[in-house]
Amino acid sequence: MSTRVAVLKGGRSLERQISLRSGAQVEDALERLGYDVVPIDVGTELVPTLQDAAPEVAFIALHGRDGEDGTIQALLEAMDIPYTGSRPAACMCCTDKALAKHLMGQARIPTPHFHAFQEHSIKLWDVASALPAIQEQLGFPLVVKPATQGSALGVKFARSSEELPGAIVGALSYDRKVILERYIAGRDLAVSVIEAPELRALPVVEAVPAEKNFYDFEARYQIGRTRFVCPAELDGALTERAQELALRAYRLLGCHGFARVDLMLAEDDSQMLVIEVNVVPGMTETSLLPQAADAAGIGFDELVELLLASAFTQREQAGVAS
Repeated sequence: MSTRVAVLKGGRSLERQISLRSGAQVEDALERLGYDVVPIDVGTELVPTLQDAAPEVAFIALHGRDGEDGTIQALLEAMDIPYTGSRPAACMCCTDKALAKHLMGQARIPTPHFHAFQEHSIKLWDVASALPAIQEQLGFPLVVKPATQGSALGVKFARSSEELPGAIVGALSYDRKVILERYIAGRDLAVSVIEAPELRALPVVEAVPAEKNFYDFEARYQIGRTRFVCPAELDGALTERAQELALRAYRLLGCHGFARVDLMLAEDDSQMLVIEVNVVPGMTETSLLPQAADAAGIGFDELVELLLASAFTQREQAGVAS
């Protein structure tokens, strides 16, 4: 009898449509591999649906809030259902980009200088009065972004002090915490990390937007808006540096199974910095993890099976830890 796999997708986040696409790709692969697949569009009836389906394992293709912040992972642990990817604590750390950046800073993993503020503190403490000092520290342009959104949602540029308040308001429309980050002009890189079963960094992917100098939501998911180069055209030392930083960030934040680490290489190659770590990377036709796996000689179906296996190795490791 084939293993029953629940593919969790959709949900209520702003990344719903991307999640549905990721889930559909994963479902097709699992069916080709001979698994008994139960697609679940995550909604208010999730618990009874899981109880009725009685899956032996869950493949999480749920992006954004609930899927990446540890919520669904904690529920699955309560229901004693093994699941793909990282455990709740790692998900919480990675989803809160400000927390992740603080932890990376303490561990001396390079990340752009930043400040982060809660919406209530901006109003309560008149944080606007501190903006001139922040601008002097970080310089322009600034990247202003929600602390817990993915897929470049809500990310704004502020090229001057006049643009900064509007960028903050725009980012706060997506989240209650906002990050003001020094902009690093350079090359957008991504390193996917998998445990198959040993930990390894896959070839580096570079995202080269066709029209803009910023890799935004539309450029990321509309075919033709971005050219992806994999392996990225880097010399051996820079490739090794990118993979080393990705592995360090992965270990620091407690990830398991797989994750994607986004980095920025400064224009003059003088700095390589970690931007963020994604615990539920996309599995769409334009997603970076499948592209990196393909460059490493791992086909999509094989990749899905490797990621599924992480659900059981995670349980084994959790058992040892407890």
